[in-house]
Amino acid sequence: MSVVTADRVGAAPPGSRKAIGLVAGVVLLLAAIVLSIAVGSRWIPPAQIWNLLLHPDDGELSAIVNGLRVPRTILGLAAGAALAVSGAVMQGLTRNPLGDPSLLGTSAGAGFGVIVSLNVIGLTSFYSYIWFGFAGALIATVLVYYMASIGRGGPTPVKLALSGAAIQVLFISMGSTLLLLNRVSLERYRFWLVGALTGVNMSVVLQVLPVLLIGLVLALLTAPGLNALALGDDVATSLGRNVGLIRIQGALAVTLLTGAATAVCGPIVFVGLVIPHAVRQLTGVDNRWVIAYSTLYGSVLLLLADILGRIVARPVEVQVGIVVAFVGVPFFIALIRRRRLAEL
Repeated sequence: MSVVTADRVGAAPPGSRKAIGLVAGVVLLLAAIVLSIAVGSRWIPPAQIWNLLLHPDDGELSAIVNGLRVPRTILGLAAGAALAVSGAVMQGLTRNPLGDPSLLGTSAGAGFGVIVSLNVIGLTSFYSYIWFGFAGALIATVLVYYMASIGRGGPTPVKLALSGAAIQVLFISMGSTLLLLNRVSLERYRFWLVGALTGVNMSVVLQVLPVLLIGLVLALLTAPGLNALALGDDVATSLGRNVGLIRIQGALAVTLLTGAATAVCGPIVFVGLVIPHAVRQLTGVDNRWVIAYSTLYGSVLLLLADILGRIVARPVEVQVGIVVAFVGVPFFIALIRRRRLAEL
């Protein structure tokens, strides 16, 4: 069995390519962080940024750097990593190359939670309704997993995908009905639906970060189990893996990562679909490397998309969700045309 595992998971490129990709990812991430803080309606030189970070004051530039751009950058780092990693875990769980964070209905559940908080409860504060979005994501995932567990064989990849599609349609339909009944809620919901990193201060970022970190650690711990699942349930069981526990851990990681990121930023698409496929060209199909790389390159993609959104239509900003969609679609098509996607 060990030979089979080595052949299946060990189809990775040489270690030197992995190391180069890792170093390149770190360099790109550092550059994206600096640019994210420097670029905006007003350019701030990196040397001045460093000084303002070390010695904040009551001036306008300090307010821009420490009050606006630093929280925005940290949120972009965390959300990009969360969405990319949740996509990698979802593809491993379902063995579906088109798997992304929405496959378990998580994004639709988060959207429905936000709609309920706006329409039914009447909340208007961003800091209140994000937690309803997270609760909606959690409820959707639990329902999907419960439906997939009914019957013989438990929550298989096919049953998870079908249950996720059904729950997603259900929550979207219920949310649309509520929005049609209240035009004011529709106007507020439209801003969240686009997907953005703006309008979030450091207190909200600090509240969400622990949830994202727990989800990321759980995803990393699930990675060896996902490698076993890639061989099939029977082989994974013969290797001593608890298939049910692996799927529960993976589903919980996806819920924490996607639920928290979506609740704060809105449903940003394509990060969870594109990044895992892109990094597999460097790492092979070993999910331990895929998740580690996705953490880096997911952050890079979201930060660079946010920076691009600030400069393409000055003085107006294009929200990051729109930019990611425009960049993600042609990139994914090019990736498919250039070489065959790694099998899952």
